[in-house]
Amino acid sequence: MEIVTGVHQIRLPFPQDAPEYTNVYVIEGSDGNVLVDSGWDSSESLWAFREGLLEDRLKFQDINWIIVTHIHPDHCGLASKLRELCEAKVAVHRIEAGLIEARYTDFDGLLNDLEGELRENGVPQTGLPELKEASLWMRQFASPGLPDVTVSGGDRFSTGQLEFEVLQTPGHSPGHICLYERRKRWLFSGDHVLFETTPHVGLHPQSGDNPLRDYINSLGMLEQLQVGFVFPGHGPVFNGLKLRAAEILAYHERRERTIMKVLNDGLKTAYEVATEIPWKPDIGGVAFTDLGPWDKRLALFETIAHLRLLTLDGKLGRIERDGVSQFLAKE
Repeated sequence: MEIVTGVHQIRLPFPQDAPEYTNVYVIEGSDGNVLVDSGWDSSESLWAFREGLLEDRLKFQDINWIIVTHIHPDHCGLASKLRELCEAKVAVHRIEAGLIEARYTDFDGLLNDLEGELRENGVPQTGLPELKEASLWMRQFASPGLPDVTVSGGDRFSTGQLEFEVLQTPGHSPGHICLYERRKRWLFSGDHVLFETTPHVGLHPQSGDNPLRDYINSLGMLEQLQVGFVFPGHGPVFNGLKLRAAEILAYHERRERTIMKVLNDGLKTAYEVATEIPWKPDIGGVAFTDLGPWDKRLALFETIAHLRLLTLDGKLGRIERDGVSQFLAKE
C-alpha cells in the first residue's frame, strides 16, 4: 500500500509459515523507482512482491535500483532474482559486500570461526552442533549475489524529486545503512530502529569488535536528525524516533544491570550468563532453556556483545581458562 505519496510498502512473508514479515519499500521517482530491501528468496515472497506491485499499479521494469540495508537473508535474499526481473542494479554498503561470499558461498571458514566462538564462550560440547548449525536452513532462502555498486556513509542518490543520504549505522550488522531524505524528514531504517521489537545486536565472527558500542553510537547519530516518519524493515511505520531510541537504550541499560547482577555471584562464562537471563521481554519473558536453537544463539551473541562492552568500559574483568573465557564484576 502507499504509505505516503510516492512511497509504497509491500510486506513479504518469512518462509516456513513463520508469522513475521519483512517490509520492503518502492520509492517512486522521475528518474526511476528505488526498491529498499528485497525479503527472503522464496516463491511466497516473490509472489507477494508481484501482487503488491500490481495492487499499487507499479511495474517491475520501472525499478532501477535495489538498495539493500544489510545482507541478512530477510533483507537481501531475493535481491538477485529481482535484479533480473527488474533489470535493476543492486547497491550494498562496501562492508556488507565483503561479507557476502563467506556467509552465503564459501561458508566453511565462517562455520569454523563460529564453532571457535561458541567454544570460547562456554557452550557445552553437547550443545555445540545445535547452535553451530542453527542458521544453515536459511541458506536455501537467500541467493543475494554480489552487488553492482557499493556505497559508503555520506553517499547520496536522487530519484528526481527526492535526494537520499546513505547513513552508515553499524551495530545490527557492521555495514548496515539507513536512508535519509532531509527535506521530507523520512528515515528508512532497515533493522536499526524498529517500533515493536528491540533490534538484535550480537558479537560473532561477522559483527565487528564492539557491535553494541557501534549500535549505541549510531543510534545517537540518528537522534540528532530531524525525522518525521520512520520506515522500518519490520513492524509498523512510526514517528517519534527520539522516544523509540530512548526506549531501546533503556532496554540495553536494564540488560547491563541484569548481567552485572548475575556476575556478582561469581565467575561465569557468557553461556552461563545467558542461561540466567530472561529473553524475549517483548512477549513477557522466556527462559533460555525454552528457546529454539536459533534464538539461543542470538541470545548468546547478545550476551557476548554486552560482556565485550562492559569489559572495554572497565566494569568487568575477563580471564581465560583452558581456552574458555570467564567474566567477573569489578564494581
